[in-house]
Amino acid sequence: MVEAAVSASPVVCSPLPMNCTVIQPGRLRYEPAYQLQMQCVNSIKNNPHAPQAYLILLEHEPVLTLGRRTADSELLVSREWLQERGIEMHEIDRGGKITYHGPGQVVGYPIVPLLGERRDVYKYLRSLEHIIITVLAGYGISGTRNPEYTGVWVGDSKVAAIGIGLTRWITFHGFALNVNTDLDAFSIITPCGISGKGVTSMQKLLGREIRLAEIHGKLVEAFRDEFGFQEMRESAD
Repeated sequence: MVEAAVSASPVVCSPLPMNCTVIQPGRLRYEPAYQLQMQCVNSIKNNPHAPQAYLILLEHEPVLTLGRRTADSELLVSREWLQERGIEMHEIDRGGKITYHGPGQVVGYPIVPLLGERRDVYKYLRSLEHIIITVLAGYGISGTRNPEYTGVWVGDSKVAAIGIGLTRWITFHGFALNVNTDLDAFSIITPCGISGKGVTSMQKLLGREIRLAEIHGKLVEAFRDEFGFQEMRESAD
């Protein structure tokens, strides 16, 4: 795991000379969402002389995703228990460990070709953290980095998990921000493999629900500012 910086300062890099298409497909099961990511990745690979980025923002149906470093002990219930309740489980090609995705959570999949000085995984992870910290600050929530764990925290509780994959310096996978998430769902796992820490949500911190569409808009603005994309375009699909 890449060690996180303590400072919440932005990562200073030159703008990425490309447009970013924002895709908001609503609520999806995990597999079609993964296929959507791969379509975007392949589009970038097939057009190397015309760089383009994508930002997919969605909700998932209840699912556990297991990163490459997940230990068997981090799943606290049986696979049969999950099947009986309609909770999917997928072993996936990202860093990190086990986490939960479900309704009320904003999942973001930035598909970005890292060019020039941006070709730095550490800086990219810090950029994702800074984007989420910026969005939280707009609601009066003081999100921070943790010196040991990637993600965004409020005190000793994680409000956003981050885990990425890379292929030919194109990013995929991304982050999950707990907005109105049912936090009881995390009780069946050791979230991100971290013991002794909590999980929280914006709803719990603010005492009210927040419209996910509102959070989408804030994230789009923060991505534009962080990466300096030339234009943020809404997908016509």
